[in-house]
Amino acid sequence: MSRPQNPQRPSFPFGNPFKLILPNSSSVSPRHATLLTNFELSLAERLEKLNPKNGEDVLALSWMVSAIVSVCETHAYIKTFISDLELSVYDWDAKWIDLYLDDSLKLLDICISFSSELAHFSQGHLLLQCIMHNMEANPTKASEQANSFINDWNRHISSRNPRLEVCSSIIDDLTATTNLPKIKNSSKGKVLVKAMYGVKVHTLFVLGIFLAAFSGSAKLTSFQVPDICIWSHAFENLQNRLQKEVKDRSSKGGRFSLVKELNSVDTIVGKLHPIVQDESGSAKMQAFGDDTCDLKDRAEKLSLGLDSLTKGVEGFFQILLSGRDALLSKFRTALKVEDPMQKRIGVR
Repeated sequence: MSRPQNPQRPSFPFGNPFKLILPNSSSVSPRHATLLTNFELSLAERLEKLNPKNGEDVLALSWMVSAIVSVCETHAYIKTFISDLELSVYDWDAKWIDLYLDDSLKLLDICISFSSELAHFSQGHLLLQCIMHNMEANPTKASEQANSFINDWNRHISSRNPRLEVCSSIIDDLTATTNLPKIKNSSKGKVLVKAMYGVKVHTLFVLGIFLAAFSGSAKLTSFQVPDICIWSHAFENLQNRLQKEVKDRSSKGGRFSLVKELNSVDTIVGKLHPIVQDESGSAKMQAFGDDTCDLKDRAEKLSLGLDSLTKGVEGFFQILLSGRDALLSKFRTALKVEDPMQKRIGVR
């Protein structure tokens, strides 16, 4: 079965998509309008909570965990929203389903890539443990083995993950289709596509920030959300704040990443490296001990943060997967829709 061609959609920054989606607000029933208002108010509240009070919190693992949890909450809400709309199979257009399946598949790919990167960072934590164990076992002199472990850390943590380049292309592709197709005669359809627009912008923005944090790149996509969206002001404030922080940190230079805890650990490792290479000087030996304790504390925070973020990304993956399964289960018997995941693995 060939894939239906998606309609041509203008790139969002060049126009207001809701002139097409909601040309006549009177065509939306009061009940559906109320459902949409409640959804958008909820989204605005989540976006406001993500706006960090302290600049130091930006790109910290704790903030990233809050961000992925926020995205999961938005995806969970849209499921409730669709259920409350009481959409029957006949209210859906096959192209909507095909677009959703294609988008969700791409988001699953991003989750897999991010999980791979987090696993890479966690493997680096094992090297940190080796460094600390060796230093604690040799507190009065520098160690060739510690120096070797530090070199291994530098090579490992600075190696590039090719999956991140793929993520960048995927996010660009998804952003290019942010504007959803025109809905003519369906009150349910009109509020659904507007709600789904909010889900997509929220998701892509957070994933874009994650990608910048992992890759150390300041490349970010800007979304110009129209005032017709209740959550537009909260999103604009969040976007401006985070983009400024990302650009500022990127301009200061970093070896590989903008993740706060990872750079914090790497800074201490960088201070220890010349110490373990030079055995002379009691003052250096004192610094050796102090920095080892500091490294232990920072490495522990890094490990806990990575574990929490990994669980968050895995949770988002499961939400996407369950959403696809639920949709396919509901519509498979009513509509002949080709699932791109099945096509990829050769299932018919």
